Amino acid sequence: MDIRISNADPRPIYEQVCQQIKQAILSGALREGDALPSIRALAKDLRISVITTRRAYEELERDGYVHTVAGKGCYVAPKDTSVVREDCLRRIEGQMEEILRLARTCGISVRELTDMLLALDGEEERL
Repeated sequence: MDIRISNADPRPIYEQVCQQIKQAILSGALREGDALPSIRALAKDLRISVITTRRAYEELERDGYVHTVAGKGCYVAPKDTSVVREDCLRRIEGQMEEILRLARTCGISVRELTDMLLALDGEEERL
């Protein structure tokens, strides 16, 4: 598993770890039943504290991405499509809020944003 920690990223380290593992699960790089590295092993590999790694794993479990088997470790949980969809919607909403703030600052209307989105969607279909 390739996780990169950036000191330039404003998010806490546990969030960076959590987000990258979620991304690996959503993309299919990690599949249902796959074992995640132990908390200690991941902490050692990333050169971060065990507490930070534990917090990331707890977040992943709370959000339904992994489950813990006592004495065995953490495993990728079966995908609950409603949980995955809700997480995606929440992330998109956050990005859209940021886009709206920037657009207002630049004097760009919602209609112009909509046109941009539709144009980008049309370009993607042609690829």
